[in-house]
This record gives sequence, C-alpha cells and structure tokens, in this order.
Amino acid sequence: MRVLGVDPGLTRCGVGVVEGVAGRPLTMLGVGVVRTPADADLSHRLVAIEQGMEEWLDEHRPEFVAVERVFSQHNVRTVMGTAQASAVAMLCAARRGIPVALHTPSEVKAAVTGSGRADKAQVGAMVTRLLRLSAPPKPADAADALALAICHIWRAPAQNRLQQAVARHTLNATKGRTA
Repeated sequence: MRVLGVDPGLTRCGVGVVEGVAGRPLTMLGVGVVRTPADADLSHRLVAIEQGMEEWLDEHRPEFVAVERVFSQHNVRTVMGTAQASAVAMLCAARRGIPVALHTPSEVKAAVTGSGRADKAQVGAMVTRLLRLSAPPKPADAADALALAICHIWRAPAQNRLQQAVARHTLNATKGRTA
C-alpha cells in the first residue's frame, strides 16, 4: 500500500509518502513541505498548495491519501487555515478518485508511539526509527506527514474489516426485515 500523508497548514503543509503493509518494514518514498508565503493573498496560497499537492500526486501515485483531521484549537485563524489546506488536499485526491482517510492527531501519535499524548520529538524519533532514517525529517510538519501515512497503513486493514462487518450486518438486517 502506498500512502501520501498530509499534515495540513497554510504556511507549511507537510507531505510524506510511505509504502508497505502492516507487520512488515515500511519504506519512505518521499518527504517534504509545500510552503506558501505568509504575506500572500489567501487565494494564491491555496492555489500554491493545490499545485504542490498535484506535483506530489503525479510523482508518487499513492493509493490512499491520509490527512490530519482538523480539530478545534484556541486560535480560530489557525484552525481556519489548517481546514482550508486540508480541504485542498482532499479535493486534489478526490479529483483523481484516490480514497481519503482522516486521522486525529492523537490517533496518529498512538499508532506511531503507543501514546496519544506523545510530543513532536517522540513522533519524530519513532518515524525515524520505523522508516530506518538517519535523522528525523525536518521540519516537524514533514515528520507528522510520514506519521499520518504510517498510521493509515497500520490501521486501514482493521478499519476495512470493521466497515465490511458493519455493511454485512446492515445487509443481513435489511434482508431479515424484507423476508
């Protein structure tokens, strides 16, 4: 499975591509940051993020895109920018028919470090170890994007089985009512 992880942000949008399957060693295929100037108009910043996402999708051809779920922060301006960058990433994937998964920050931290309250240094250290890198990716947004991809690779099989079980249960329940 090849996953593009996206840590959304208006100034720095972390991106990272990881390939592998749960229970096997994972491989980093690329990591970076799509940057936009803080003093540019919002519309131009969103176009720059779109162009950056399209380049990553063209180059790496992921099967899935994993995006950090936007959660409420104290700074409304920050959360709005994060949500806008997140929407651009989801739009780019949807346009190509690539499934998008949203993962909360605590879900990603728990998957990668074992603790949903891990700090950025712990996440970076585990990403470095899991991908057998010589140093943690910089900035932290890049490491977070890789963590999102890792989280999705590890959690997708269980999530898929759960969705299939729910679908079967719903189908069986519907058949039982019509009989």
